[in-house]
Amino acid sequence: MRIENATLADGRVVDVRVEDGEITAVGDVEGDTDETVIDADGNLLLPGAIDVHVHFREPGFEHKETWETGSKSAAAGGVTTVVDQPNTTPTTTTGEGFDAKAERAEHSLIDYGINGGVTPDWDPESLFDRPLFALGEVFLADSTGDMGIEADLFAEAAARAAEAGIPVTVHAEDADLFDESAIEGDLGGVGRDANADSWSAYRSAEAEAVAVERAARVGDEAGAQIHIAHTSTPEGVDAARDGGATCEVTPHHLFLSRDDLDELGTYGRMNPPLRSEARREAMFERLAAGKIDMVATDHAPHTVEEKEQSLLDAPSGVPGVETMVPLLLGAAVEGDLSLERVRDVVATNPADVFGLPAKGKIEAGADADLSLYDLDSPREIRGDDLHSKCGWTPFEGFTGVFPEWTMVRGEMVWDGESFGDVAGENVRE
Repeated sequence: MRIENATLADGRVVDVRVEDGEITAVGDVEGDTDETVIDADGNLLLPGAIDVHVHFREPGFEHKETWETGSKSAAAGGVTTVVDQPNTTPTTTTGEGFDAKAERAEHSLIDYGINGGVTPDWDPESLFDRPLFALGEVFLADSTGDMGIEADLFAEAAARAAEAGIPVTVHAEDADLFDESAIEGDLGGVGRDANADSWSAYRSAEAEAVAVERAARVGDEAGAQIHIAHTSTPEGVDAARDGGATCEVTPHHLFLSRDDLDELGTYGRMNPPLRSEARREAMFERLAAGKIDMVATDHAPHTVEEKEQSLLDAPSGVPGVETMVPLLLGAAVEGDLSLERVRDVVATNPADVFGLPAKGKIEAGADADLSLYDLDSPREIRGDDLHSKCGWTPFEGFTGVFPEWTMVRGEMVWDGESFGDVAGENVRE
């Protein structure tokens, strides 16, 4: 197969040859009369995005999402590798729990990794005997699944991960700094009519930076590679960098703020919560300046019925795997980000940080995980057009650039209208 006349993020116009699922040549590629040719028509060719933080909900919560529906949503958004987190049922905290998830992950259309979790009753011996992508999301405060752990167990887990040579992904919030007074009494309203801003006041911005500092310190003492999940504040980003940890930011913390909560209501409840508009702007500035390592979605779908509850009853989390790259490319079209920066934060950097040498780049020897984008054809984001099982998006009405097609290891998994018959693989096996 030859993809001709493709524009890369650095502006070069090249041909790309793909053989046996691998990129074998990039540049002025000599044609072969027998090969399939895809004309990129000068459009942007990006390496497939790597979303290191998704919750595909299976096993245990298939009414919200499955590996099949979640991977379809990812592929339709240009994501070719995802990493699933452990708060399913059973939790991925034992070898048996890992196996239960791995069996269902075989239904994924795209490549994947599976993280191992930490709880007081985890079984590290059997868990570390499996092909883990990383340890985490290790919760320093409760979120969906109530998997928050104490400091001593976190230190033990970091030491175990260091010994095994795998990274630790940390959900960093210090529950001792939560403001209980913000959610006391009758908050009133359900769904979009709820006072969701109280959730942002409750899970305070200060709670993040303190937890990030502690996580980085514990990781340093244990010799563990620490990665901070979904940083939501500039203070958290700075603490991660100062402590020698890497970090990710979600699209919702880049494009949404507390100013949007009057419209979103409980659809905007997530952990960590949305922050002030000033903090959102500061996060975007850090992203553009190269101070944030990667963007990952924390794709956490819930049904409309679940979100249409009171603030204290509605679950935390929003979908995002299909809209991550389109939103960032929309920002690039507006001049807020460079195309090279988009490529780096969704593909190159995740591959480098988590040790995926065949992913995240367009060069000879890399997997042919690719997506093509027409930057002149942005469109409005609508929940009805997306492919997650939950059927809604917090980015309703935003503008994004969606892929014309997506391929995984040289196989077309999304052609802009339909999905291919592709079987994803565990990237750690």
